Amino acid sequence: MSPTPSENSSSVTFRPPNKEDGAGILQLVHRLGVLDVNSAYAYMLIGEHHAGTSVVAEIDGKLAGFITAYILPESPEIVFVWQVGVSEAGRGQGLATRMLVEILKRPACADVCYLDTTIGPSNDPSQALFRGLARRLGTEVNEEVLFSSEMFGDFDDQPHEEEILFHIGPFDRRAIDSAA
Repeated sequence: MSPTPSENSSSVTFRPPNKEDGAGILQLVHRLGVLDVNSAYAYMLIGEHHAGTSVVAEIDGKLAGFITAYILPESPEIVFVWQVGVSEAGRGQGLATRMLVEILKRPACADVCYLDTTIGPSNDPSQALFRGLARRLGTEVNEEVLFSSEMFGDFDDQPHEEEILFHIGPFDRRAIDSAA
């Protein structure tokens, strides 16, 4: 799959990640300071195994954002968005929404009519992002606690917030095309 220039800005390009992007994604996660930090290996595997459902955005050839996502093996109609990260250079351009729509337009998501993600209750920007996406797709969001804070154990210096499942859908291809 070749890179696609953004329709809204000629300097933004979306493309599937590759394994060579793993270290750069990890560096961006560290710079952002708000996402759970995974290993470079995990991000390399996203590029190797889930490139068709994930995306990186580049501004003038530099990594400006990424989304890691995958199709649920038991539910091929659901794409699960694992992480969304946007650099300072990518903010204020609707980049996160544009990356989500880019993923939904991909051939790997041809059978997808639901999008799932989890969000902590204090993460207002992510909640706004996904509620806004649901509005653009003309569908609803159902929310329920998927992982309680107790499930995360005592591994961090601070307790981990619960993770709320945002189940968005159903939507169809026409809604995705009009959301672009």
